[in-house]
Amino acid sequence: EIDSDDDRLCRVDKNCNQVRTLIRNFLNAGEMKVTEFQRAIGCSANAYTRFMGQNGPDKGSGSDVYYNAFKFFKKRELQGIKLPKKKAKPAEEAAKNDVSGIHLEGETDQSVPVYDSCDEIRRKIRAYLPTPGVTQAGFLREIAKTYPEGKKIQSKVLNDFLGKRGPNAGNTSSVFYGSYVFFEKMRIRDKKPKSKHRETMEKEYGSEGMDTKHRLDGGIWCLQGERPYEDKYGKVHIDGRF
Repeated sequence: EIDSDDDRLCRVDKNCNQVRTLIRNFLNAGEMKVTEFQRAIGCSANAYTRFMGQNGPDKGSGSDVYYNAFKFFKKRELQGIKLPKKKAKPAEEAAKNDVSGIHLEGETDQSVPVYDSCDEIRRKIRAYLPTPGVTQAGFLREIAKTYPEGKKIQSKVLNDFLGKRGPNAGNTSSVFYGSYVFFEKMRIRDKKPKSKHRETMEKEYGSEGMDTKHRLDGGIWCLQGERPYEDKYGKVHIDGRF
């Protein structure tokens, strides 16, 4: 038995991004639900969301989530408990991910209009990966099919995208575009209606959809006294402009 005050639990040898990856892999394997994990490490939902929404080896280094999660996984390691690997039956996973019967306009040259914000796609990914019978590797293989044959999307690219926050943050990522196409095909396959978010995005972005070729999370030029802000659909507005 490892005591909670064991010195080895205090020797932090993983950075913030590495701990975030441990958390995602642990939850995606279905070991716990997010709320259960939050209780297990003694953190609030807000603190957890803030930490998981950051990206960078030192981003979140002052968070209790970082230290408590590290101790949680270190204790399991010292107890000889291996990190879980999600198992899925190939046929079952293939059936869940199969959207081959759906074709979208613009798919052949990677120009499908995108009508989801980056944050919305992150929400969909986080909701889909814990699904029984779905693995991260299988999901990445499926969204890679959106691109020319032979392209691979590594787990690091996925984690980098998930680590961002903001409606435009990650808009040029292959995970963003590939996931949008995958989830849109799945929506059509399952005969589900468009969400209110989707309908608003269509009105905001018109026939071309959201830009996936040029980064949209850069700086904004404005005059003294003006304050730019971004709405949840990724549109920039400026307060104080007459």
